[in-house]
Amino acid sequence: MTDAQQPPADLKEALLDAALIHVAFDGWSETAFAAACTDAGIDRSVARGLFPRGALDLAVAFHRRGDQAMVAKLRAADLGAMRFRDRVATAVRYRLESIDDKEAVRRGATLFALPMHAAEGAKLVWETADHIWSTLGDTSTDVNWYTKRATLSGVYSSTVLYWLGDSSDGHQATWDFLDRRIDDVMKIEDLKASVNKNPVLKGLFAGPNWVLSQIKAPSKLSRTDLPGSYTPK
Repeated sequence: MTDAQQPPADLKEALLDAALIHVAFDGWSETAFAAACTDAGIDRSVARGLFPRGALDLAVAFHRRGDQAMVAKLRAADLGAMRFRDRVATAVRYRLESIDDKEAVRRGATLFALPMHAAEGAKLVWETADHIWSTLGDTSTDVNWYTKRATLSGVYSSTVLYWLGDSSDGHQATWDFLDRRIDDVMKIEDLKASVNKNPVLKGLFAGPNWVLSQIKAPSKLSRTDLPGSYTPK
């Protein structure tokens, strides 16, 4: 099948697969991008049309491929008997287990740590957190929409960094680390609940709570550039 006949999605997958062979040696670089074009038999101009920013867009596509695999596995799993915190932990674990090439992730972490790409990396982590919450059935439409994703972004990022250096059998040390991070988050949630149950503290925070209550999740009707949204009823 020629480039003109092959669907763009197939071309993208072929180019990404070809790039992964070189990323371990050259990182997400123009060298890896050029080599991938050669190996996949895709003209460089066609590849630029698919990935305008070259290797950076390939790295983004690799991250989103992992998100898609995680979502598919979550939707197929029966998590009904689990506590919600365990469902979240399972989702993060599925996301990491979807990765076949740890070195590609390590190289990606290096790429997105660069100041010019840090915003892109933060966006990708936010997208992962949003996929997890949305797939698990989150229906929040207020400030909790943001705090849930922000908190999970921190948990996911720290877990990935720990996982990159983990050589334990079956990455058990990483899963233990993940459980500790989620337990820390649950302590914060318990503290928030205790504040709301205490009449004195509830009155003290009445003003800030009112301000927070005015914050709404991004709506599909008004924004299309944010990962995750809800449709007002």
